[in-house]
Amino acid sequence: MTDEHGPDLMRASLDHCVKCTICESACPVAAVTPLFPGPKYVGPQAERFRTHDPSVDASLDYCSGCGICTLVCPQGVHVAEINAHARAAMKRERGMPLRDHLLARSGLEGKLGTPVAPLANLVLSNRRVRELTERFIGIHAEAPLPKFAGHTFQRWARRRPAAAGQQQVVYFHGCSTNYFEPGLGRMTVAVLEHNGYSVLVPPQDCCGLPLQSNGIFGTARSYVRRLVAHLAPYARDGYKIVATSTSCGLMLKREAIEILGIPDEDLAVVSRQTYDICEFLAELDAEGMLATDFGPVPMTVTYHAPCQQQGHNMGKPALDLLGQIPELTVIELDRACCGIAGTYGLKREKYDIAMKVGSGLFGDIRAEAPDLAVCDSETCRWQISHGTGVRSVHPVEILHRAYGLK
Repeated sequence: MTDEHGPDLMRASLDHCVKCTICESACPVAAVTPLFPGPKYVGPQAERFRTHDPSVDASLDYCSGCGICTLVCPQGVHVAEINAHARAAMKRERGMPLRDHLLARSGLEGKLGTPVAPLANLVLSNRRVRELTERFIGIHAEAPLPKFAGHTFQRWARRRPAAAGQQQVVYFHGCSTNYFEPGLGRMTVAVLEHNGYSVLVPPQDCCGLPLQSNGIFGTARSYVRRLVAHLAPYARDGYKIVATSTSCGLMLKREAIEILGIPDEDLAVVSRQTYDICEFLAELDAEGMLATDFGPVPMTVTYHAPCQQQGHNMGKPALDLLGQIPELTVIELDRACCGIAGTYGLKREKYDIAMKVGSGLFGDIRAEAPDLAVCDSETCRWQISHGTGVRSVHPVEILHRAYGLK
């Protein structure tokens, strides 16, 4: 197996394209802007004419990489993956903006911002600073940037004695939980422990997804290999690895293999053992092993399944779990995308597109006037809160509340 084994298989799938245009109809970006002609045009259709030269069509960069085109293709064409490679080649040829390098290194941002969180949050919330950042760096002044928590989940996990449990599970928390939402990590540990598991939290860093999304494939591969080196010993011993970030979990499950083409045995074994947290809990439920001592949660929440969650092909396990909580009213929203697509919607030239993509979802949430909005993806939660003013939380937070945990 070579480094290009996965990408070669993805590219070979383009011959199955029958030009049915289903991907065009489903594309959330093409629906709101003429700057992107659609996934078929820049993907399978244009790919047939690309040889050793990168694409000259700058519209390719307006693909958000949401992956919906691949999900809806009836012929199994890996449209989004083909586009990701073509976009990366084009950006390498034209030069990578400094902004993309900055946005792609969330772990580094977290390490630098956490020790000075109050100052960093104050500076990043200053309107004048944001305007200057938009002008000189290219990050939109209105983009939904998260706040540094000021402490890390890893620090909490190291100091906390492991709870006894009949079984053990490994928690892959990702950068967002470590630096921005450590409370989610603590709630995840509590929920897993309530279900009889002792939770292991090995050292870990960024999975490389932001780098991959921004076309920085070489560095992304090194990040993946470093991460899976920490996780693989557990996977080989049969431990399941649960993730609370749908995008980071998907990176380990298949994107690092299919897009980056990493021929790594560590990655292969980690991929087989990785589960989304709601997927893991739903499997416990199916086996009659889930703790169902839920107390009433008299609230109304909306639920949005983000694009990356849909890429797991696991259904919507969060809905099955939340549906068991007494007095909780869950309103499922039938919208494909919130628009943010990781770092896509933070960029100056793409912010308005992202907001237009998400406008239908935002309108649905405002119309329901829920107590909370529920979503599995961290960047989507930040985008939803930004677009609606409604606090958005991970499904684990609702489960934590229903269990009466502290």
